[in-house]
Amino acid sequence: MIRSLRILLLTLLPLAYVAAQAKGDAAESKIFPFPINQVTLDNGLKIVSIPFDSPGIVAYYTVVRTGSRNEIEPGKSGFAHFFEHMMFRGTEKYSKDKFNDVLKSIGADNNAYTSDDETVYHTMASADALETIMDLESDRFMNLKYTEEDFKTEAGAILGEYNKSSSSPFNTIDEKLRDAAFGKHTYQHTTIGFLKDIQDMPNQYQYSLEFFKRWYRPENCVVVIVGDFDQQKLIDLAKKYYSNWKPGVAQIEIPQEPAQKGEVFIQVPWKAKTLPILTVAYHGPAFSDKDIDMPAMDLFSQVVFGQTSDLYKELVVEKQLVEFIEGSNEDHRDPYLFTIFTRIKDPKNIDLVRDRIYAALDEARTKPVSAERLADIKSHMKYQYAMGLDNPNSVANGISHYIYLTGDPESVNRIYALYDKVTPDDIMAVAKKYFAKENRTVVLLTQADQSKSGQEVKQ
Repeated sequence: MIRSLRILLLTLLPLAYVAAQAKGDAAESKIFPFPINQVTLDNGLKIVSIPFDSPGIVAYYTVVRTGSRNEIEPGKSGFAHFFEHMMFRGTEKYSKDKFNDVLKSIGADNNAYTSDDETVYHTMASADALETIMDLESDRFMNLKYTEEDFKTEAGAILGEYNKSSSSPFNTIDEKLRDAAFGKHTYQHTTIGFLKDIQDMPNQYQYSLEFFKRWYRPENCVVVIVGDFDQQKLIDLAKKYYSNWKPGVAQIEIPQEPAQKGEVFIQVPWKAKTLPILTVAYHGPAFSDKDIDMPAMDLFSQVVFGQTSDLYKELVVEKQLVEFIEGSNEDHRDPYLFTIFTRIKDPKNIDLVRDRIYAALDEARTKPVSAERLADIKSHMKYQYAMGLDNPNSVANGISHYIYLTGDPESVNRIYALYDKVTPDDIMAVAKKYFAKENRTVVLLTQADQSKSGQEVKQ
């Protein structure tokens, strides 16, 4: 069955990937099958361009290596996400309406997203509109302009977004979990920010100008173009439109989180009807394309919580005690959390499910995964990534992930080379290193009438 799956996956791989793998041993060490061109302008702006066989189409991304991680001043959380909104407010050259009209005229799709470590602006458009896109994007990054009234209007909209998102139990869990697990690092607050800071945001117009001046600078941004373009013309256009962008001087120190000294338990009563949601988190490693812990942790997540794991088969398939269970260590620039989520079908089984999770973690510390199963997991991860590289947008989005983490798109090849080196002993080592009781934060959300306490309990 596994062998048949591999054959099927190989037949579905993008042809460019298969061709790259056929070139020899050197190509086989690289998961990313397309050439990556990198040019840095005199002002520090990096241009990453990736040719892709998509006649007449380009994806245009601007990666700002600033997210909620950078919000170090007390009372000022949420501004990275705020600028995701404000960057669509327009400039003197292109007002908000004119900006949108130009995009419509060229049939472009334009949007943005923010996370803990990045803010990304992305556009899909026809290749012959490349200069127009570059004109629009460079202008708003250099010349964004908004009034205090505009600022207050958007700040109010963000409060509305917060209120809407708080209706999701998973968003509430994320908020409670971060606040409990972090005491110093800015990962303590979600990307949207602390509620009290969002409520005060309309009073922070002057700070918003400072935030933009600090982070929206060429040395903190990377422009990514994927698709149908001429390399020399692309660089000439980049110099034409971005050379006047002045570098900044922002330097901050992100507070480091000390080691957790004891288990923390939070019980959250939920007013709406819900099944119990159990979240168990452990402080884990930061993303690294050099150290083995992070790739070992990623593979650990599949060994213990993947759909082929004993735990998944027992709790989801055979005994059907939970709707789902998953465990993952999300990539972050600084050490974050390995988080286990599960939704339990019957409240009477909460303790049973929790103890079974802890037992599986303990078992992983002493029982090595078989070499064959580990090889299958690595193959699945590799082919799953490769199959996603099927259009300019997915390629640009995928490579932007590694750009925000390290600043270097080649990190994708280094990290997958590290995955290949992970051994069963490495997986047991990270299980022993990170999955200790004193390093654990637990959040249990239950329907209100089933909850005994809404208070934090430290053990």
